[in-house]
Amino acid sequence: MTTTPLTTAQTPATSTNAVLRVPPAAPAVAAAYFAASLAFHADVSDVASALASGEDPGFVLIDSRSTESWDQGHIPGALHLPTAMIPAQAERLLDKAVPVVTYCWGPGCNGATRAALALAELGYQVKEMLGGIEYWIREGFEVETWEGRERRDADPLTAPVGSDNCGC
Repeated sequence: MTTTPLTTAQTPATSTNAVLRVPPAAPAVAAAYFAASLAFHADVSDVASALASGEDPGFVLIDSRSTESWDQGHIPGALHLPTAMIPAQAERLLDKAVPVVTYCWGPGCNGATRAALALAELGYQVKEMLGGIEYWIREGFEVETWEGRERRDADPLTAPVGSDNCGC
């Protein structure tokens, strides 16, 4: 039995390839989508780099988790502002001229998204840090607790080994 490769003239709907069953977006539509994604999201490594630069990062990092979660470990320099407290406390704690980056537990949690929505509805410029505290820790960045600071080895499945630059 011979197989014929899928050509661009064939309609993807006839393909059994799940990747191409729905055709890719037109380049201009894809560019708009990915540009918008970058306007809404920040990478863990980029946040870490900005915080470690020794200069004003130009944003406030918000941990939107509960007090118990904050106490378990948080990103040094982050401001603790649980999502439920945003409407009552944001105006007192944040400057609307300074962008905000939110984070929560990790990719399986939408707490940072809910916090970002609450802040945006109050008029703040906001991004969500992809990966949350989980990927912060998995990439080997320092966390802080009431006992002090600690750092775990980077997970080689999520961070480059022996380099600070993933090449992205």
